[in-house]
Amino acid sequence: MIDPATGAVFTSVPSLDLAATDAAVERAAKAFPAWRAVAPGDRARLLRRFAALVDQHVDELAELEVRNAGHTIGNARWEAGNVRDVLDYYAGAPERLTGRQIPVPGGIDVTFHEPLGVVGIIVPWNFPMPIAGWGFAPALAAGNTVVLKPAELTPLTAIRLGELAVEAGIPRDVFQVLPGPGRVVGQRFVTHPAVRKICFTGSTGVGKSIMAGAADQVKRVTLELGGKSANIVFADADLERAAASAPASVFDNAGQDCCARSRLLVQESVYDKFLGLLEPAVKGFRVEDPALATAEMGPLISAGHRASVASYVEGSDVAFTGRAPEGDGWWFPPTVLLARSADDRHWREEVFGPVLSVLPFRDEEDAVRLANDTEYGLSGSLWTRDLGRALRVSRAVETGALSVNSHSSVRYWTPFGGMKQSGLGRELGPDALLSFTDVKNVFMAMGDQ
Repeated sequence: MIDPATGAVFTSVPSLDLAATDAAVERAAKAFPAWRAVAPGDRARLLRRFAALVDQHVDELAELEVRNAGHTIGNARWEAGNVRDVLDYYAGAPERLTGRQIPVPGGIDVTFHEPLGVVGIIVPWNFPMPIAGWGFAPALAAGNTVVLKPAELTPLTAIRLGELAVEAGIPRDVFQVLPGPGRVVGQRFVTHPAVRKICFTGSTGVGKSIMAGAADQVKRVTLELGGKSANIVFADADLERAAASAPASVFDNAGQDCCARSRLLVQESVYDKFLGLLEPAVKGFRVEDPALATAEMGPLISAGHRASVASYVEGSDVAFTGRAPEGDGWWFPPTVLLARSADDRHWREEVFGPVLSVLPFRDEEDAVRLANDTEYGLSGSLWTRDLGRALRVSRAVETGALSVNSHSSVRYWTPFGGMKQSGLGRELGPDALLSFTDVKNVFMAMGDQ
């Protein structure tokens, strides 16, 4: 494993081969009947115990993520705490996974939510802890067993979470972490008949491949894929607040966030004024050693990814940049680019780095048109003091999660998922367990039939 802040190797993790992956899936399948039979209240107690252990190890997990993924220590502590909170939240769900009684002639009709079996969760490198928790917590709560494949670049916190699960009393074969390459471990989740559902977060290209492969077995999939989200600023907005918020909305986690608001749309009449407010906010964004409590942004994940991000900046109109450390590590400064048109590569493609593209718009209709002119539809923000406009534009923008006068739109207690090529299915929120179950309908005749 390589520390992104220094470029130095600091540990290694063995990768599973096909035989080891098959053996793990088969163990999960054998463990399923017993786990399914655990009383809902007992499953809830195990999940609460798991959450308590994560809470006790928040600092350890955070420090591991700083080296594992280059996250700032502040973000990493939040991410470990998010795993704890998600486990606590879904610990309340097993006893509430109720069916319905439906009036029918001649008897009674009831529905049950039955667990699927083995759930395969494929986690990306950009948010290794939260995205893992968003999958395994509701899957386990619903009575499924889980095989989880962390990203090859960032497996360490997932492995540690797997150890804490066992320590909490969750049977070893019920929740297994399988480090290894996607072409081996992840692909086997797609083809293995015992894996009944796949939760994948990652690139749209890989998501399409998984969806196509899953069709062969009519296997369930939840896909949370790429994004190119818009941040729309209307002239009547609180411009100072919107400009202060904009850097965090795109540079958090060094822009390696599918929800990053990487397209900034500003109404023409306040375009120059807003850029004047944005510049000091960008230049003041603290990019430094991620272990420092003051760090707001750390390095990119790898040298190869840094080269990819740089390719979008070369030859583009750079408005201004922030600062970043020099020397070892995969550092890149926060960068603001002026789009010549909506056809610019940096405006249309997912850069997945600390690069913000800016384009002016005329009016509400023009803003909606430009925001929707993309194959993606994951997240976004809009800024206005006009309540009617906020509601109209929120309904008109084709995206799965949107915030008004804020850059935060993902919460574990509300639904999360994408539109268009940003995803398929909804995770999180009070109904998440339903996506990890099959609905069984039972008619019971009463009287002579």
